[in-house]
Amino acid sequence: MGGGLVSGFPGQRITVAGLGVSGIGAARALAGLGALVTVVDGGDGPRQRERAAELAAEGIDVRTGDGETLPEGTDLVVTSPGWRPDSPLFAAAGKAGVEVVGDVEIAWRLRGPGAAPWLAVTGTNGKTTTVRMLAAILGAAGLRTAAVGNIGSSLVDAVRADPPYDVLAVELSSYQLHWAPSVRPHSAAVLNLAPDHLDWHGSMEAYAAAKGRIYEGNTVACVYNAADPATEALVRAADVAEGCRAVGFTLGAPGLSEVGVVDGILADRAFVPDRRERAQELAQVSDIGPDTGTTAPHTVANALAAAALARAYGVPAAAVRDGLRAFRPDPHRIAHVADIGGVAWVDDSKATNTHAAEASLAAFPGVVWIAGGLAKGATFDELVAGAADRLRGVVLIGADRRLIADALARHAPDVPVVDLDRTDTGAMAAAVGEAAGLARPGDTVLLAPACASMDMFTNYNERGDAFAAAVRALATGPDATGQ
Repeated sequence: MGGGLVSGFPGQRITVAGLGVSGIGAARALAGLGALVTVVDGGDGPRQRERAAELAAEGIDVRTGDGETLPEGTDLVVTSPGWRPDSPLFAAAGKAGVEVVGDVEIAWRLRGPGAAPWLAVTGTNGKTTTVRMLAAILGAAGLRTAAVGNIGSSLVDAVRADPPYDVLAVELSSYQLHWAPSVRPHSAAVLNLAPDHLDWHGSMEAYAAAKGRIYEGNTVACVYNAADPATEALVRAADVAEGCRAVGFTLGAPGLSEVGVVDGILADRAFVPDRRERAQELAQVSDIGPDTGTTAPHTVANALAAAALARAYGVPAAAVRDGLRAFRPDPHRIAHVADIGGVAWVDDSKATNTHAAEASLAAFPGVVWIAGGLAKGATFDELVAGAADRLRGVVLIGADRRLIADALARHAPDVPVVDLDRTDTGAMAAAVGEAAGLARPGDTVLLAPACASMDMFTNYNERGDAFAAAVRALATGPDATGQ
């Protein structure tokens, strides 16, 4: 389970790859434990230089503009999640016989006696929402907790917090799991599996195997999606602690050892003493983030997974209800922006792959869809075929929009399509204007790009902000007819 590194840190020469949140957190923690830390980053822009200056002031060496050369004498490499396994730095480390691990692995090895257990979540989509729901539920139970991991909070900092946490809600990406061989959560969930990041992992099999690592060593529950057999297969393949159970979540009525939905009620047949005969009411579907309009099917599924992990930790049913009532989604995740002339405008810029866009499109009966960006090797036939009967129109933007246009021609030939031959940031305002022309009262204009954003924007947040700004401008313009 790790732990051997901590006593060896003083004087150890450790190279940290990356000047992001996780890299900086790891560098500071390791330096504080007496390691001789060098941070390397291939970038050399203003942001990298600013962060380098901050670390240099703390006695940490930083090398910008070169992320490929292994510093001489390195004993261990700690990588940030996004660095590819075939990076030249890691090839050099392998040649030198130097171990490469991630910041999550370091955080696990830094845990002391009585450390907070980890309730961990991964999956192609829904991770952040589920982890934030889980943290809200744990907090409602009176536990000191935090949502950490792949959501901008350093896990290294969290495991060293004073006072310590009672339990941690941990989001883990496939990248992080790839570099974390020793992590053994209390309980964990894989929400879903669909092709994503295959350019990084090399194959769907490797991607799934990385996700499946989250189940290794679980002690109480391996939570899986009953509607996604691939997640259950990962549970079956995992080496878990004696007595650990497989617990499914389903949008239907729960079977034995499942949580599910019965007449609008989230019901537990997994963590009640007489689960063969009865179920425990946990919450109403309407309790999930009230006033936010987030009871789309995939949001309910995320709530069930969060509830299952919380129940595995012994949280009472009332805390599940109270936590879900307190939950508010992060921006750009099926976020309602405005109603204009009877048309709803919804920002789901976080739908950066086809699986996420599929769930988003399924939440609305009539959609004018704004899509496109960087496809990351994805294909769109299955997505378009499944959504064709609810599409009222499509506006395409971004570098790989032609792939979506071709799928629409094959599977939804009667749907009006506006193909904006633009990849500049101003294209979003044009897309909103075109969508307004296609939408009719009762429709939803949905930004669910099914693609990454970096062809036009810094990230999906900036893309969603541009959409929301354009919608607000539309709402206040001279032709606005809505409230």
